[in-house]
Amino acid sequence: MDKKIRALGALVLAAVWVLLIGFAWFGPKEDFSTAERRLLAQFPKLNAKALASGNFMADFEEYTLDQFPLRDTFRQLKALFHRNVLGQRDNNSIYIADGYAAEMEYPLDEGSVTHALGQFNKVYETYLKDNGCAVFSAVIPDKGYYLAEENGYLSMDYEKLFDLVEAGMPWATHLDITKSLSLEDYYRTDTHWRQEQILPVAESICHALGVSAPTGLTPTALERPFYGVYYGQAALPMEPETMYLMEGDLISDCTVKAYDNMGNAVLRPIYDPADLEAKDQYDIYLSGMEGILSIENPNAKTDRELVIFRDSFGSSLAPLLVQDYKTVTLVDLRYVQLNNLGRFVNFAGADVLFAHSALVLNKNLI
Repeated sequence: MDKKIRALGALVLAAVWVLLIGFAWFGPKEDFSTAERRLLAQFPKLNAKALASGNFMADFEEYTLDQFPLRDTFRQLKALFHRNVLGQRDNNSIYIADGYAAEMEYPLDEGSVTHALGQFNKVYETYLKDNGCAVFSAVIPDKGYYLAEENGYLSMDYEKLFDLVEAGMPWATHLDITKSLSLEDYYRTDTHWRQEQILPVAESICHALGVSAPTGLTPTALERPFYGVYYGQAALPMEPETMYLMEGDLISDCTVKAYDNMGNAVLRPIYDPADLEAKDQYDIYLSGMEGILSIENPNAKTDRELVIFRDSFGSSLAPLLVQDYKTVTLVDLRYVQLNNLGRFVNFAGADVLFAHSALVLNKNLI
């Protein structure tokens, strides 16, 4: 009887293994992992050169790992085992504390910050120095600023980061927005802050710029549940969140001017419903990341213009700053060459705000 049971068990195990191999080879393939926000490896080209060099086997191994059946389920089981059985406090450098997922951002990369400051200084010397611009700077803290240290996780030296930026941009007025924020102002499953929660930040920036704070805006909930980038990276069970758009006549009357690959202007609303179908739902804010775009406010009471050098955090912030500005232009230095800025942006007499997140400044992305 024992031999029959062992034989049956071996047969079942072999059958499952054959099924998994068959599914990996011939089953439906996914192009993109929504959970991990990345492209998945596809079946590699099979030829003599690839076989001889060993590249085929290396690429095939990556392919099988990415296309393994029930991959996300196994990823979650593995993460739960490491967290609840082995006592591991993070998974893929993502930790969960007080119900919030965050990435361990450590240590402070001074070289990355110095490089970013070098780019900012090039902008100042080329476009701002002799154009009568009023220049401001604000470092946007990631949620780790409010979460990591008090929960015993490694954290960068934020105060040193702030000091480096202030010392490296002596020509700018530096704004401290940390006191206008708290942990609750960020998404639990994502890197970003919540637009409906950052009105105090917008108000403090508007006060510094000498313009009116946004009025007449109300939050509107989106029906589609939001799973942030940390949801997939942590591979741990977390509830989806609700996204909100701050809406009102101020927003609906504005239009966005972006540019296509040929440099032609394209007009669209601040919140484009088509962006709700994007892989990253955060793209609903100004259609995600682009090198240059501008918000035109036909109801502005002044002819003042604002230029914001920003990253993705600025996509949800910028619509809250348009109250008094005729034009608010957003520039992302990661996607545009410095010597092209003068073709698209009018800096003469403009207010200028450098608003970058600590995450971007510390990852050598600018």
